[in-house]
Amino acid sequence: MPERVMYLVRSWPRLSQTFVVGEVLAQERLGTRLELYSLTHSGEELVQPQVQQVRADVHYLDDRRGAPLRDHALLARSAPGAYARTLLLAATSPRLADGYATLSTLGCLSAAVRLGADIVRARAAGAPVGHLHAHFAHDPALVALLTARLTGIPFSITAHARDLYQIPVEGLRARAREAAAVVTCCAANVDYLRSSLPAELHDRLRLIHHGVELDRFVPAPRSDGAAGPVEIVSVGRLVPKKGFPDLLHACQRLKGTATRGVPFRLRIYGDGPLRAELTVLRDRLGLADEVELVGERTGDEVLRAYQRADIFALTPCVTDDGDRDGVPNVVVEAMACGLPVVTTDAGGIPEAVRHGVNGLVAAPRDVGTLVGHLGELIADPARRRELGAAGRRMVEECFDVRRAARELSLVFAGAGS
Repeated sequence: MPERVMYLVRSWPRLSQTFVVGEVLAQERLGTRLELYSLTHSGEELVQPQVQQVRADVHYLDDRRGAPLRDHALLARSAPGAYARTLLLAATSPRLADGYATLSTLGCLSAAVRLGADIVRARAAGAPVGHLHAHFAHDPALVALLTARLTGIPFSITAHARDLYQIPVEGLRARAREAAAVVTCCAANVDYLRSSLPAELHDRLRLIHHGVELDRFVPAPRSDGAAGPVEIVSVGRLVPKKGFPDLLHACQRLKGTATRGVPFRLRIYGDGPLRAELTVLRDRLGLADEVELVGERTGDEVLRAYQRADIFALTPCVTDDGDRDGVPNVVVEAMACGLPVVTTDAGGIPEAVRHGVNGLVAAPRDVGTLVGHLGELIADPARRRELGAAGRRMVEECFDVRRAARELSLVFAGAGS
């Protein structure tokens, strides 16, 4: 294991990126010594309680406006050739930041100079950083590439969803050529990477599923015979790739028809740019009494929602611009809590949810099939128990955060396979 590992993220902490917090905590439990670097503050007021458990120091690069001259001077003295070549690369390669990005190539260079100077100072102080890991393939990965050019530090990338599919292939190849490893969370992403990268880079690809804390996300006792509606819960950012309009249309068709007279209620946890549009759609479909848009909540509150619910539903799709999910962490969390899952086969979801075995799966935007799947589970408590128990077993076997942390630690040590 390197003496210390530098983690680089786009913003910290992000409510929708609980998998990053979980991964950091799992690494710390393994004994990995971490330094967290964030390109910017998240600006979010609601923070996961688990963030307070992170022991690593957090450094915000946007607290230092532009790389100060002393950082440039330090890097120019420590490795003048590497410094000059990296500046030339950034100045002549503006398209490295094309696609989904918030920083230009020169903006990424500025962040890389600040990171690189900290790495050089740490070496001089006898506390070297042995590895740099960038979460997300867009800005953080480009900053990591430039930092590696400046300092010689090995780096790896975790590519997830939009950051992978919405950057040009040439930019992806440039990042992967210089990375020691490219980690991703589902086989569908690995297939895309294999199709996008030259064959000589394929041995750098690592499939590591995001894990969940199995002793925290646990089933709660449920009373299937209790009076009241069947509780359906859904969790996700209110963005197009989550397919929430399809879920609302399915609920409208379910209402009073396919549930054998059993009432249901849907609670959607999360916020995002489609909130107003979804509220209007819900009301237009006559679902004001059945569907609640709860808004953003902490992970602890979402956990309690899983444990109160009878069914979990999420209906993602691939958007016209290519955005999609990998394996949404909320699906795995719900399965860990023993919930039967109704979902689609978008992205990497079939790696976790197997139709008829531990959940019910439809094609994206197939509202009619979603209606049938939801209706089946609303009407059949025994089927809910069967699929929920199978989902819990799947998570125990394949999505344990401790196993994922061990696999990632091998990447940091240069022994991932």
